[in-house]
Amino acid sequence: MTGDAMDTILAQWARERPDLDCAPMGVIGRISQLQREVFLAQRATFARHDLDAPSFDVLAALRRAGAPYQLTPTALMRTALVTSGAITQRLDRLEERGLITRGRSESDGRAVVVTLTDAGRAALDAALPDHLETEHGMLTGLTAAEQAQLADLLRRFLVSLGRTPPEA
Repeated sequence: MTGDAMDTILAQWARERPDLDCAPMGVIGRISQLQREVFLAQRATFARHDLDAPSFDVLAALRRAGAPYQLTPTALMRTALVTSGAITQRLDRLEERGLITRGRSESDGRAVVVTLTDAGRAALDAALPDHLETEHGMLTGLTAAEQAQLADLLRRFLVSLGRTPPEA
């Protein structure tokens, strides 16, 4: 098996500090490197569709909600795991572009709802296949079984850190 930069780093630490168990660096360091690779690949993909990752996340959350493609800002904030200020900035930018609207809920006139516009749905639906192609391309070095195993391990890791779905 071909080694990577983390193998070199771990070998150096083993030589310099044999008294320490540096094995966690092998996992966390590789996750950090993968995070950067994913970020760069997604940024390039989304840019081809005049989007960025935060915009894509909001549009995707609204699209996944199903017709009428509406969520409250609080629900979007929970989905994106960001602050209310961050979600407001995202919504402001998307509304300026005509990809979402904000209005009062028909069922509760006090509540604000964010609605995916036809233009927003078209933008998301155009970007999604390209996004998935990018992700498929990044995973070509792993078999389907390895991808499933990695997804399971990462899920278990995230759950162990308390990263579970927010309450509805």
